Amino acid sequence: MMEKVTGIKSVDFKITAVGHGVVNWNGPTALSHEGTNVDNHSLPKLRGYTNLTGSISEKGFKYKKDITDIDFKKTPLYISQNCIRHHLFRDQAFDLHYAADKNLTTVLASMTGLIRGYVVPSSQCKRTSPLMLEDFIDQLGNGNFEQMGRSGSKDGGKDDKGDDKKSNSFFSKTTFGDTEYISYGSISIEQLQFISLDKKFDRASMVIKDGEGEGIAETVRAFIQSLNSDLKPVVTFHENYVRKGTIFEEGEVGLLLDNDAIQALVEYTVGMVSELSIRQAKSYMYVDKVEIDYNDSSKMMRIKRDVSTVSEQAELDYAIYFYAK
Repeated sequence: MMEKVTGIKSVDFKITAVGHGVVNWNGPTALSHEGTNVDNHSLPKLRGYTNLTGSISEKGFKYKKDITDIDFKKTPLYISQNCIRHHLFRDQAFDLHYAADKNLTTVLASMTGLIRGYVVPSSQCKRTSPLMLEDFIDQLGNGNFEQMGRSGSKDGGKDDKGDDKKSNSFFSKTTFGDTEYISYGSISIEQLQFISLDKKFDRASMVIKDGEGEGIAETVRAFIQSLNSDLKPVVTFHENYVRKGTIFEEGEVGLLLDNDAIQALVEYTVGMVSELSIRQAKSYMYVDKVEIDYNDSSKMMRIKRDVSTVSEQAELDYAIYFYAK
């Protein structure tokens, strides 16, 4: 009889953030303005937006949209999840440049190793991130077209008569006023609780030698303990962790996190999300509210569809997907 996995399978959350202006630009976009092509217009990231009208001339020229022809409700401003992840883990943004086989224990025992995930190309070591985030989508649509100009003399430039050249480069931007974003995220308990130290299924977080496992488990446990002194996390090393429901019970060397260890990481991650703020030049964004669902159902992201089914507190233990054999 196959044992069913029960308990909290994911911790899902709804994020509400507010701000002003554009924090995540898409860069120069070819458009048209009053019938002429414009190449120096900066657009923010707009969900579903294309700069083409869909009309094609007899010669095969694809017509560009006019700069002012944007419906910010149909193609809303968004901040990409890549941008969000970068800022969320900004403290450790560049650490992976220095990661190699020799010091992956310190990477594993960190928020980057346990939550963000990583790939070390030189050794093929990797850890899939248990944290999924969606793009932050603006709800207000306060976009507007802004024409800007720079004028003055060019540095050291002379025209044919020996006079200073004048500069009058015009450029334009689609800018935004106040913003309010909605996004959703989820932490997968299956991906969080097990750390593979085995090349067998091509997902080794690091390569270990005989006798190192217990030491690595203790390093990871000590890090998780440092996140919350009230909990008593346990990280267990074993030579053969098997995924529940497999036929041949073929397992991997690895580490398994217990309920307290998972809880400490979940709470800390949600805390990082709720304290996220991004400041870019003249614009900013910060998270205003995070609503949590300790989801024990098989319906991923039920918080999106039916708020009445949400469990705001962890009333069950976390689901256990692996056992030692």
